[in-house]
Amino acid sequence: MKSLLIYLLIFISFIGCKNNPLSKSNDDAYFGGEIINPKENKVILFNRELGISDTLMLDDNRRFIYKLSDLKTGVYSFRHGGEFQLVILEPGDSIMLRLNTYDFDESLVFTGNGARKNNYLIKTFLSNEKESRRLVKHSKKEPEFFETFINKRHEKELQHFSRFLEKKPISEYAKSIIEGNINYHNYADKEIYPFIYFGANKMVHVKDLPKSFYSFRNDVDYDAAHLRNFLSYNRFLSSHFDNIALIPYYHNKNYHSAFNRHEIYYNKAKLNLIDSLVSNKFIKNNLLRNKTREFINNSNSEEDINDIMAYYLSRTTNENHIKSMNSLVASMDNLKPGKGLPDLSIINVNNEEYAIADVVNKPTLIYFWSSNAKRHYRNSHYRVNKLKDKFPQIAFMSININDNSASYWKETLNQYKFDLDNEYRFKSPTEARETLAVDYLYKVIIVDRNANIIHPNVNIFSDDFEITLKDVIQKKGSIK
Repeated sequence: MKSLLIYLLIFISFIGCKNNPLSKSNDDAYFGGEIINPKENKVILFNRELGISDTLMLDDNRRFIYKLSDLKTGVYSFRHGGEFQLVILEPGDSIMLRLNTYDFDESLVFTGNGARKNNYLIKTFLSNEKESRRLVKHSKKEPEFFETFINKRHEKELQHFSRFLEKKPISEYAKSIIEGNINYHNYADKEIYPFIYFGANKMVHVKDLPKSFYSFRNDVDYDAAHLRNFLSYNRFLSSHFDNIALIPYYHNKNYHSAFNRHEIYYNKAKLNLIDSLVSNKFIKNNLLRNKTREFINNSNSEEDINDIMAYYLSRTTNENHIKSMNSLVASMDNLKPGKGLPDLSIINVNNEEYAIADVVNKPTLIYFWSSNAKRHYRNSHYRVNKLKDKFPQIAFMSININDNSASYWKETLNQYKFDLDNEYRFKSPTEARETLAVDYLYKVIIVDRNANIIHPNVNIFSDDFEITLKDVIQKKGSIK
C-alpha cells in the first residue's frame, strides 16, 4: 500500500508543477487505486445525480488515477467487474483505494487525503451486513427485548463514531452520510421486526408494540437525497411504508383476519402514503415503482394489475420508469401459468448455445443471480443445494443475468465451486431480463417437463416454498 501512496504523491507532485495546465486547484480531487486480481481493465466512476460517468483505465500494474476538476461534493459509485461500492468525494481529496476482487468489500482499503471518512463508511457497511444476517434470530425475541437490543446497539455505534470524530473531525457532509447510514440501518431493523415476529396471522398485534418502539420516526427524513443510494436508507423506506400502510389496511379489515401483503387495498395505501409523505422526486419515483413492481410480480389478477398500474401512473413523474413498468406488465402477461417458456438463448460453461426450453426435460426450477449481489448468489446456490437433496425429482437451472465477459462469469463459478452442469448465462442479457421480467433477483420460475410455466414467480427463501415444490411433484402428469 505504501508503494501505491508514493505513486499518488509523485503523480500529484508532477501535475502540481508551476504552469502545468493540469495543476490542482482547491476544487479538484484525485481518485485512484490498485485492483488485485482484476476482472477487467477498467473502473467506472459515476454519480447519476450529477450526470457524471467516467471510465478509468488500469495500467500494466493494475493501477489507475484520475483527476476530477471542479469536483462537486457527493457520494460517487465506482464499479469493477460487476461489483460496486460507494465513496465520498469532496474538493481537495486525493484518495487511493486498494482491493482484491476475490473479496471485494472486505478487502477494500483507502489511503490519502479523504481516506479516513471512507474507511469508516466501509466499516459501517460491513457491520450492517453482518448485523442484517443476525436479524431473523433476534426478531424471534419479545418486543421489549428486541427494542432494548436495537437501542443499545444503535447507541454503541453512535458513541464509537463520536470517538472517531474527536480524534480528527471530518466535514459536516461526510458526517451526515456516515451518521445517516448508522441511523437508518437501526431504524430499518425496527420496521422489519413485526413482519418477522408476528407473521401473517398476527400482524394486527403491531398496535400492541411498546409505545416507544417507533419513537425514532420523529427524526425520519423522507427526502434525504444525500442517502438515496444507500442500502440502509432504501431498506428503511421500503419496510417503513409496508409498516405504516397497516393502519389503513386494518381500518378496513376484520382484526381477526390473516394479513395479506398482496391485497390490492393495502398496496394502494402504500402508494398513497409515499405520494403524500415524500417530496424528493427521485426517492418518490423509485419507491412508487418498487412497490408497484412488487405487487405486479406477485399478482395473478389482471384486474388488480391494471388497477395498481392506473394508481401508479397517476403518481409517478418518471417517463423511463413508466416505460419499464409497461414492459413488465406485457412480459408478465406472457408468463402466465400454462404458457411455454419464451424463445431465449442460453450458453453453458462450454460455450454451447441452447434454447432455454430445450434444456428442460423434467420439472425445473429456474433461478437467477447477478455478480453485483454477492450475498444473494452465495445464499441462493446454498439454498438450491439443500433443495436438490430433498427434491431429486426436480431439476435446477442457474442463470447469470449480467452482460460481463464469459471469462469473468466462469471465474466466479470456479471461485465458489458451483456445480457447472447447471450453470448458464443469457446470450442477450438485456432482452432476456425484460422478456422474463427478471427485475429482481428473488424471482424464480418453475416449469413442467414440457417447459410450460407452472409458477412464473416464487421465492425460494419463503417459508412455504417447499410446500410449493411438493405441490409441483404431486401434480398429475408433471413427472413421468
